[in-house]
Amino acid sequence: MREILVGDRLDQYEITELLARSGMAAVYRARDTETGEGVALKIPHLQFESDLVFHERFRREEALGQRLSHPSIIKFLPPRDKSRMYIAMELVEGKSLRALLQPQRPLGVDQALDLARQLCEALVYLHGRRVVHRDLKPENVLVLPDGRVKLLDFGIALDESARRLTWFGLSSTVGTPDYMAPEQVGGRRGDARTDVYALGTMLYEMLTGHLPYASATAAGIVRAKTHEPPQPPTRYVPGLDPHLEEILLHALEPSPRDRYPTAAALLEDLRDPSRVIPGARAVSPARRGLSRLPVPRGVLGGLVIVLILSGLVLLTWLSKDPGPGAPASTGHGAPR
Repeated sequence: MREILVGDRLDQYEITELLARSGMAAVYRARDTETGEGVALKIPHLQFESDLVFHERFRREEALGQRLSHPSIIKFLPPRDKSRMYIAMELVEGKSLRALLQPQRPLGVDQALDLARQLCEALVYLHGRRVVHRDLKPENVLVLPDGRVKLLDFGIALDESARRLTWFGLSSTVGTPDYMAPEQVGGRRGDARTDVYALGTMLYEMLTGHLPYASATAAGIVRAKTHEPPQPPTRYVPGLDPHLEEILLHALEPSPRDRYPTAAALLEDLRDPSRVIPGARAVSPARRGLSRLPVPRGVLGGLVIVLILSGLVLLTWLSKDPGPGAPASTGHGAPR
């Protein structure tokens, strides 16, 4: 067995073009010689075909894809007898979201919100079926000429209804650091809020032309995500609608408890940003610490004055003569 090349025949498929290549698999355009239709084939690199963990993941990706049916999710084609591992999918013409994004050049607000809403609708569908994508990034989103989106690549998706894989060496820390949530980079499996964070990062990039955390290394990004808040979007787009900034910062909360609890909650705000109150996000004492809450100087000064006056009143009251008939104190506790 050897690596597949353009021009090869794989079962009933004729390989015609390489569309994309990652570290573990390649995606080819192919022609179904039985129907004459075009398809996309995801074929793992040869060195992974004998890896038991990878084989199980690949099998699960195909089984999961067969269960999904949503206009914003790539369609998996029915499996047939195969001579080797691969996944057949519908072939759609379009550009990756990554190809549309240019450094420091944001998309238009209307376009960015439209794409984000479509992706959020796909997440609502997935999460309703107990599936977490876990690898949302511009490379895994196709934008069709008519503006519709297709979400791709369920290779590391978490199917909460399936038995958990426990083979040694199968790390739960998988994904792309720029779009991974802090709990995900910390090694946790993640849940629906992990996808919310990734979508928030993508929308941030679409609206500002930047990522919320910038570092030259993956380690620097991981360190920043676990110790620092994201850069305010208005740093890059000073005139950004404060309602949109509030949505972004809510989706990008470092603690999952402070994030949108569901993709459905995020979708409501994306459909009508004007309903969002800027600065209204709940403050989590567990995350920020009560002593770190910002207090205006005037309020702080007033509190100091009140405390001083209260202390003086208390001292004056304690120093008063108890008067005739009052019980005497022994100096060792309660009056006798």
